[in-house]
Amino acid sequence: MKIIVKKQAFENAIVSLQAFLERKDFSHVTSHIYFEASQEGLTLKATDNEIGLSVMIDDFILDEEGKTTCNGKKILDIIRILKDDEIIINSEGDTLHIKQNRSNYKLPTFDANEYPSFPDYQNLPKINIDSLKLISSFKKVMPAIDTNNPKFELNGALIDIKNYGINIVGTDTKRLGLLRIENETNQGNSIIIPKKAIQEIQKLFVNDVNIFFDNTNFIIKSNNHYFFTKVINGKFPDYERIVPKELKHNISLSKETMINAIKQVNIISAEIMMRFSPNSIYFESINDENFEAKTEFEVNTNIDEEFEIAVNSRYIIDFLSQIDTREFVMSFNEPNTPFQLKSENFLTIIMPIAL
Repeated sequence: MKIIVKKQAFENAIVSLQAFLERKDFSHVTSHIYFEASQEGLTLKATDNEIGLSVMIDDFILDEEGKTTCNGKKILDIIRILKDDEIIINSEGDTLHIKQNRSNYKLPTFDANEYPSFPDYQNLPKINIDSLKLISSFKKVMPAIDTNNPKFELNGALIDIKNYGINIVGTDTKRLGLLRIENETNQGNSIIIPKKAIQEIQKLFVNDVNIFFDNTNFIIKSNNHYFFTKVINGKFPDYERIVPKELKHNISLSKETMINAIKQVNIISAEIMMRFSPNSIYFESINDENFEAKTEFEVNTNIDEEFEIAVNSRYIIDFLSQIDTREFVMSFNEPNTPFQLKSENFLTIIMPIAL
């Protein structure tokens, strides 16, 4: 393989592949980036076998077709220090040569034929919905997705495909985020996408794409990118049972006012007490030490009797930071029971703190 490629496009592709490399075992082929040059384009791939990305570069000069690999971190370190000019990449035997003007580098390679193959999407079901809407939905439920939970299914977002649309769900057992996308579909299936994959998806895709899936893989295809992730095997909690069917009290609140009030007290403690009265909501920090913060704002709650809810304020702030509306609805039944925050088709159920 021998090519001439512009530094900027080459570096951008290599940077995007870094998150997909094996980082613990540098003796393994998956610590390498795969390169293949042909008349169709220059293809770069990286995978740790659980998640993978392929990037196509069209603007390059092909001198000789071929394929090879090299350590993904090392080649990025080299490309970054080169000047913004053309780079010559040449593979000879088990060595990759990188040259620019008087600078020369050699990197060892693996047999490119041993590089893991990517799953094929050709015969897989396609998610028939606005892909950008689906991808942006991940961002809203992301804060509720757990990390490193022994129950692996909680470390990802559920895509629950119904005949009336799609529900995107995340939970860490202390809260649940749910976004409903209304769309007629004949499909009925559900898959769990790992949190790491969702983070990478949001970095990579800003244009409309094609999305495919089965019980093993979730695949996103665009003109120059091919992304896949293994789905999480497991049974996601019955989230529909957690969402209250009826709510006794519903209060329409200003997003800005609520954020300001919470920030005035959670500077002392993330755990706060909210006290509801007919004409106001009172906020107080919860702390064992001699620190205290209090504030209050007036609002018509339509509540006859005063009561309190203790909560981790971060859960409320996370919800408010994701909504697009100026107002939202806070709903609850009784003190010390889960309460709901809702804006349009996005809601969060939060467990109160037991004092």
